[in-house]
Amino acid sequence: MTTYQGKEPNNIAYTAVAQITGGRNGHADSREPDLSLDLDTPVAMGGKGQGTNPEQLFAIGWGACFQGAMGLAGKELRVAATKLAQSKVRTHISLGDEGESFGIKAKIEVYLPGIDPETAQQLVERTQELCPYSKATQGNVPTELVLVDSME
Repeated sequence: MTTYQGKEPNNIAYTAVAQITGGRNGHADSREPDLSLDLDTPVAMGGKGQGTNPEQLFAIGWGACFQGAMGLAGKELRVAATKLAQSKVRTHISLGDEGESFGIKAKIEVYLPGIDPETAQQLVERTQELCPYSKATQGNVPTELVLVDSME
């Protein structure tokens, strides 16, 4: 067994467990609460596109985590929660060739209406420092953070 070293949380608050069979063209189950998904390779990669793929799940997880961490950053920077409630995050996870296998890159678009550009930039940068997904991928996944004027 191989163990990778890194900073560990002091107290584990929650552990998600998922069981996967069949890889990209299989099925995934998780409990508490129950989640059951058919998995399929995207059409762009030769699949049928009739199920969820790992990149979609990663994009959803990272986006939700990032927006949650924005709440912590907002408190530090004294940004009103009512302004943050209007925010939106769109996360792109791209998969492509990387040597003998595949690699990913990310783009996180953040819409912060009613927040001045300087504060918005500070907020996004601080959120990137606080978000567990961002910390986990730092130095491993090329990530672009972009403030956008709309999410249409």
